[in-house]
Amino acid sequence: MKSIYIALTVLLCSGICPAEEKAAFGRQLSETGISHSFLITGAKTAIIGEDNEIVWETPGRSRDGFVLPNGNVLVSIGNAAKEFTREGEVVFEYKLDPVNKELGTVVRLDGGNTLVVERGEKPRLLEIGADGSIAAEVPLLPGTDNAHMQTRMARKLPNGNYLVPHLLAFAVKEYNPAGEVVKTFKTDLEELGGREAENWPFTAIRLENGNTLVNLTHGNKIVEFDAAGKVAWRVDNSDVGGRFADPCGGQRLPNGNTVICSYGQKAPDKAKAFEVTRDKEVVWEYINPKLKGIHEIHVLTTNGEPVEGTPLK
Repeated sequence: MKSIYIALTVLLCSGICPAEEKAAFGRQLSETGISHSFLITGAKTAIIGEDNEIVWETPGRSRDGFVLPNGNVLVSIGNAAKEFTREGEVVFEYKLDPVNKELGTVVRLDGGNTLVVERGEKPRLLEIGADGSIAAEVPLLPGTDNAHMQTRMARKLPNGNYLVPHLLAFAVKEYNPAGEVVKTFKTDLEELGGREAENWPFTAIRLENGNTLVNLTHGNKIVEFDAAGKVAWRVDNSDVGGRFADPCGGQRLPNGNTVICSYGQKAPDKAKAFEVTRDKEVVWEYINPKLKGIHEIHVLTTNGEPVEGTPLK
């Protein structure tokens, strides 16, 4: 997926948001003065401005999401993939096939198709055309019949393959369009604590250097694997003062920093999302006792400048 450019103008509320929402929703902390605007999915589906005000939201719990270059918001919500305008109009929708139980991933691909993943009796990855037709279907091998635990956020790679995290298989698998597994990154390595550490892969992204970055929920760590599946970099709670709590979504920023969602964080004084440098220094946090959890995040601007980068989700 190519870099996503977000114009600052589409981040403005432009009178769309109700007046009662124009109040700070949480707070951002950064000793170096970092301030982000960002889309969150999870218990709340909303765009938070750099001033911590809600500038857009839609009702319902969501799993995955992006702000598109045209300013619309694409989310996986209510077992459907929906694209909303800033006025709340749904201009694209794909609903979960009744044979399955959950729809997770939603990504708009470069060619205009929308990538989704269905979990259930027939676990599969789909590319949906703009007219709602199925343009591509790839069967998945999650290693379990537990629908909820089969997969998390899949992404399409520049080579046409797909990168798919499988939680209970303790593996991120790369599939080709024919559904063949061409590469596997194991997350139950002994140096990561083995199976007992419950390093369930949740999000994965192929980096420009060829490495693969993976958030490991339950295992409370993030790991960068090289092309051979060896650990090239990792961060865990011993590095960041216990900030990991079931990390789900995240994003690698252009400056090399990584933003991580602590979906399971319940402590009111601890971050629901935080940013860590390559040297494992925490340089930004989002604190919000009112928010139950951030499932995924898409950082849009930093200190008033649009962010160019590929999300880790």
